Amino acid sequence: MREVAFIKQNKEKWLGIEQVVDGKIKKNPDDLSSLYINLLNDLSFAQTYYPKSKTTVYLNHLSTRIFQRIYKTRRTEKNRLTYFFLTEVPLLVHQYRRFLGYAFLFFFLFTLIGMISTYYDKDFSKLILGEDYVNRTLENIKQENAVGVYQQGSNWGMMVYIIVNNLAVGAKLFVYGIFGGLGTVYVLMQNSIMVGTFQYFFHQQGALQESARGIWLHGIFEIFSMVVEAMAGLVLGASVLFPGTYSRFNSFKIGFKNSFKIFLSTVPFTVMAGVIEGYVTRYALEMPVVLNLIFILLSFSIISFYYLVYPYIVHRKLKIPANAIL
Repeated sequence: MREVAFIKQNKEKWLGIEQVVDGKIKKNPDDLSSLYINLLNDLSFAQTYYPKSKTTVYLNHLSTRIFQRIYKTRRTEKNRLTYFFLTEVPLLVHQYRRFLGYAFLFFFLFTLIGMISTYYDKDFSKLILGEDYVNRTLENIKQENAVGVYQQGSNWGMMVYIIVNNLAVGAKLFVYGIFGGLGTVYVLMQNSIMVGTFQYFFHQQGALQESARGIWLHGIFEIFSMVVEAMAGLVLGASVLFPGTYSRFNSFKIGFKNSFKIFLSTVPFTVMAGVIEGYVTRYALEMPVVLNLIFILLSFSIISFYYLVYPYIVHRKLKIPANAIL
């Protein structure tokens, strides 16, 4: 079928759906679902036969709008916070999943640079971590207390300081994405090199295992959140650099809204990391090794499932159209 005929055949139906989405015509949830499925069929047809046309872009946008109306407003009794974390964020993570891949790639690359630099330059750890910090840590290692740095101050004071500091780092990773993503990459580079340096420094001192038992109790949530925050910054940067079929301003608005939601999703994990670091990490070496491992593996399972597996489950369950912009 020629595109002109396709448009003529379905124009009235699409205009009617616009009226529904705009709230000018009221429909019950079942009718909305039927309209959505019907529109998906039109979108699939357009993607097959007119993949680069404005008709396909229009249908993609319209299907996204009606999807949002169905799953955001059809059940007013649905808890908004639950929807945000269990549906909205996973769909956004799935939509921008390649940026999560980029963020992990940068993280591992910069972490490796930190490790290699520490291996070849004996003073590199002092440059990155600070001479005073290195000296205090060396003293702790001599006393067979690799996690001694986490035992300073009160539980509450340590927790608050860590949470505020990590939220500030996360905000930088996100906000600096406005500079085409370069600011995000720079902040991620600083922190990733620090991670690599930190871990290899303990390896050089023969205290890697002891330090890992403490560091990764809170580090799983902290570092994984950092990578996701970098993902959000890269999404923001891409919205500025690559507007696609949108104006640059509209692309930025969409990118900011979606990336900010991804950033917000990391806040509970960042807070939990601070709580663990303030109240649990200081006792890491007093805990049985098995308990350390269970705690670390459980933390990794929770956050990796949420960001790496669950988005695919939600996407498959809701049958979102390919390339839909939420």
